[in-house]
Amino acid sequence: MNFVTGSVVRSKAGHDKGSFYAVLSIDDDSAFVADGGNRRVSSPKRKKLIHLAFTRTVLSEQILNDDSKLSEALAPFNEGVRAFRGGNSIV
Repeated sequence: MNFVTGSVVRSKAGHDKGSFYAVLSIDDDSAFVADGGNRRVSSPKRKKLIHLAFTRTVLSEQILNDDSKLSEALAPFNEGVRAFRGGNSIV
């Protein structure tokens, strides 16, 4: 499956390894991703596609345009990450 705008992805590399993001746009070999919390929609993070693992979930445009809705939509994915890392700290 190819990455599409709105795809929920997991970071496979970097200091944010294991964190979940939504794809806002796609370039040749990279995607601009945000989580609505640390990475706002207004300043997305650029990640190479090889460093992202896709999920089968695709979010709507309405969610992608609002930081609080995006954060809320990604919360179930990131809850598992926090539990695995052993705490309630924000990832």
